[in-house]
Amino acid sequence: MLRSLRSNWPEYLMEGAELGLFMILAGFFATLFYSPESPAMAFLPAKVRGVLMGLAMGGSAIAIIYSPWGKRSGAHFNPAVTLAFYRLGKLAPWDAFFYVVAQFIGGLIGVFLVAVALGEAFTNIPVNYIVTVPGIWHWPGALVTEALLAFSLMLMVLVVSNHPKLHQLTGVFAGILVALFVTVAAPISGMSINPARTFASALPAQVWTGFWIYYFVPPLAMLLAAELYLQVSRSQPREICGKLCPNTATRCICTDCPCQDLSP
Repeated sequence: MLRSLRSNWPEYLMEGAELGLFMILAGFFATLFYSPESPAMAFLPAKVRGVLMGLAMGGSAIAIIYSPWGKRSGAHFNPAVTLAFYRLGKLAPWDAFFYVVAQFIGGLIGVFLVAVALGEAFTNIPVNYIVTVPGIWHWPGALVTEALLAFSLMLMVLVVSNHPKLHQLTGVFAGILVALFVTVAAPISGMSINPARTFASALPAQVWTGFWIYYFVPPLAMLLAAELYLQVSRSQPREICGKLCPNTATRCICTDCPCQDLSP
């Protein structure tokens, strides 16, 4: 444990900061598009605001993934993604553990910072700390939606990141999916697919409706995608990197990784 902390603590902090930044951007855009105090509520139809929110979050995800920190840590900023890569043997146990801890802490700090900066416009209904709760189809709809979204996102990451010509576009594909998911699935499940993201909003808002869905379903769905990928590609060499932005320009803490290890 101590060896992992001494060697890889910068990557842990980066993972926490990445989800924290994502939550800050999500909080800002949600307040801009959905707070009654925002002019956007009066001038933009609901469907337009939904599309703009999706584009904003998809673009935010891409920017974080391809940022210097994202390129180095792998830009998981999601415990479900981290657990899937751990199952694939791309992260050592303590690295996976500290990634998850950092993601939970970073997301929570991000939400608190938005609450301080924007005040009641962010903390009051309808924005309400951007909590994710079951929507129009209640908990069954949220459960199925979160499972399908998490499974498809992880499977896409594994397929594209292992493609010899497309692997550097993994983050772009991920951002496009996030944009589509937010636009389409937000009214159904809130579009979380991230236990740390849901926890970061649920704790300060004290809204735990359907929390078990967001806590268990995305990790299980992504682990299922990892298992499927392992079975289908068993006869082929798997040279995937445990990053959403495979690259040889930055240090990589992944195990059995094709990326160049630039560690000292």
